[in-house]
Amino acid sequence: MKKKGKLLKLAILSVIVIGTVMVVSKQRNVPFQDNRGFVFGTMYQITYQSDKDYQKDIEAELKKVDNSLSPFNPKSVISKVNRNENVEVDDMFAEVFNLAEKISSETDGAFDITVAPMVNAWGFGFKSGKMPTRKQLDSLRNIVGFHKVAMEGRRVMKKNPATMLDCSAIAKGFGCDVVAKFLQSHGVKNYMVNIGGEIVTCGVNMERVPWKIGVTKPVDDSLSVSEENQTVLNVTDKAMATSGNYRNFYYKNGKKYAHTIDPKTGCPVQHNILSATVLADNCATADAYATSFMVMGLDKAKKVLDKHPELMAYFIYSDNQGKNAVWFSPSMKGKYLK
Repeated sequence: MKKKGKLLKLAILSVIVIGTVMVVSKQRNVPFQDNRGFVFGTMYQITYQSDKDYQKDIEAELKKVDNSLSPFNPKSVISKVNRNENVEVDDMFAEVFNLAEKISSETDGAFDITVAPMVNAWGFGFKSGKMPTRKQLDSLRNIVGFHKVAMEGRRVMKKNPATMLDCSAIAKGFGCDVVAKFLQSHGVKNYMVNIGGEIVTCGVNMERVPWKIGVTKPVDDSLSVSEENQTVLNVTDKAMATSGNYRNFYYKNGKKYAHTIDPKTGCPVQHNILSATVLADNCATADAYATSFMVMGLDKAKKVLDKHPELMAYFIYSDNQGKNAVWFSPSMKGKYLK
């Protein structure tokens, strides 16, 4: 009887092993799709393991994001809000608005979706290249500030009707999250979503190893020619976003002006962070905090990270000697950063 029992257990174990091998073998034979295109004013690349090509469906999901959050789409929800139309916002807008307000509060206003008029005044929005006067910036401070807008039910309430919303610093990350959720809902377990450098990964890549994402070395490169990496991160089941001043800037009268504007002063930031990379559970959060840290500077950013252990960051900054230096969250070493 004991011998029969052992044989039965061995037979069951053999079936399980054979079944597992067959499942793994079948999964390995499933191809990886590589979808590329243009969205939100930038390029996207979405790589995922699936027998089906979902590019049309993915672009339909991204169109929903555009219809909700693009200030360049006159029919979008955010455009109607900016024109002070009597509009009820959709679920996407409400989700992004509430997250933006939360991060604005936690960063003491370093992240602010009402800052666009100040950005435009410096010429980065419409590429005018004209430097604003102090008087112009002071007048804009009357309409800029996350506390000047609020959500009541499904409507955005403004203290000043001239206040404008622009979710550019969070929308790409949110778009990555939307695509990731779509892929997950269709049973896709291995994927990388990349929209303009904001990234969400899950599972493994085509070589069956964690996705490896490079962090570009910050050198003055307004033409985006340089692709040299500072480091490479192992990013699996995480979202990653990077913000930097090394590609969006211009010189006037011998002085360099970065594209990151401090909502409180109305001026380009002048601190030592060159590039801020943030890892989080979702890309909208990573996107917003990466922008926030560029505004806050190294010391204030570290204090925020102390309060949010769920976030990880990799900063490239200019030290006291003007040389590039690196600081990263201790929890990244060994797991994400080798």
